[in-house]
Amino acid sequence: MNIVIAGDGEVGFHLAKSLSELNHNIIVVHPHSELLQKLVNESEIGAVNGDSTSFEVLHRAEVHNCDLLLAVLHDESINIITCILGKKMGAKRTVARVSNVEYLQTNNKMMFRTLGVDEMVCPERIATKEIINLLNHNIATEFFDFSNGLLSMYLIRLDENASVINKTMREIVLEYPEIEVRIVAILRNNETIIPNSTVTFKKGDLAYIISKPRQLEPIKKVIGSVDVDIKNVMIAGGGRIGRFTALDLQNKKRVTLVDENHKRCEALSVELSNTLVVNGDATDVDLLKDEGIDRMDAFVAVTNSTETNILTCLHARKYGVKKTIALVENTDFINLSQAIGIDTIINKKLITASYIARFTVKGDAVSSKWLSGTNAELIELTAHEKSKATKVPIKDLNIPQGATIGGIIRGNQAILPTRETRILAGDKVVVFTLPKVMYAISKLFNK
Repeated sequence: MNIVIAGDGEVGFHLAKSLSELNHNIIVVHPHSELLQKLVNESEIGAVNGDSTSFEVLHRAEVHNCDLLLAVLHDESINIITCILGKKMGAKRTVARVSNVEYLQTNNKMMFRTLGVDEMVCPERIATKEIINLLNHNIATEFFDFSNGLLSMYLIRLDENASVINKTMREIVLEYPEIEVRIVAILRNNETIIPNSTVTFKKGDLAYIISKPRQLEPIKKVIGSVDVDIKNVMIAGGGRIGRFTALDLQNKKRVTLVDENHKRCEALSVELSNTLVVNGDATDVDLLKDEGIDRMDAFVAVTNSTETNILTCLHARKYGVKKTIALVENTDFINLSQAIGIDTIINKKLITASYIARFTVKGDAVSSKWLSGTNAELIELTAHEKSKATKVPIKDLNIPQGATIGGIIRGNQAILPTRETRILAGDKVVVFTLPKVMYAISKLFNK
């Protein structure tokens, strides 16, 4: 696929590098020549220096020949104009990054589509949704729903209380036949393992589990985890993510929000009528103690500083907070953060890539989730009638090493497949895959 990415920061660069690993042809449009040259030096990506709202720049980027135009600059107005111009010049599909959630309302999205903006993504809104999901499913380090909950993905750390430690997949299936789950991958010492029936689970493993509905209680029994009854939440950071999270939570939980910007706090105190807004530095331990950090059930750190978010989450753990969530924008810190005890990491680059990735996959991807701490992806693909995936049982599909089928959604029914299962036309199939085999997987489901 020919993809043009207009970006001025890490989101654009991360997308360019990630999508180029999937064998797409990438051209990046960037206003700063020095940063652009650095990207070119580190990868085999095409580059055009200039303003993406310029007809001449878009022409040099060959937008008229592109299958997908992604506009992910920090300025949403530039992104929208870029997509409108690109569509008029011949781009087959356009996606704009926006921050104004009003644009995401159905009627407004339809209006933008008539102008040439096919899709819009708001990283802050997606991050908020992820935080809310994690607070509602708090035994998981990472969580994602497929097809409105017909199948769910849990990332769960196996500690000393997990009864599956030192057991193989075969032993687990025999011991717990009532549990309808499928473990599609293990993250161990920064290595991604796709387990077979003989792989032994170790303490500290992060297990990616695909589950049918109503399986949470049996899962908790096996892994030895206990749900936290979250009633009190403290949020560090009153930017868009902190604000959206407080708005979603304030009528269901007791919420305290801490931000050091006085003017922002004044505005937030008006908008967040059921939230206690505190003007102060979240790294000030005395302040946290005064505001009742020891009474909190969950702590969410979403300031603009990765270091602050990590530090404040560690303070929260010290005072007994059971669930901590940190916004970590530096991907180099993700594994470190998980290793030192922070429950969950949110990364805007990864969640933006997750949303956009489904537009780059053949086989009609319904949804996708790029996974923190690994370069793997869970993707939900629709099987077409004439696709190879519908012709033979799963055991005969020659699924490449580095991928596995985690589940099938057939109408309103969720299926955890065996080797003998046949995929039918119209099935939505959840696949765990590494980048190197993504193209081969998508071909199985393509027309």
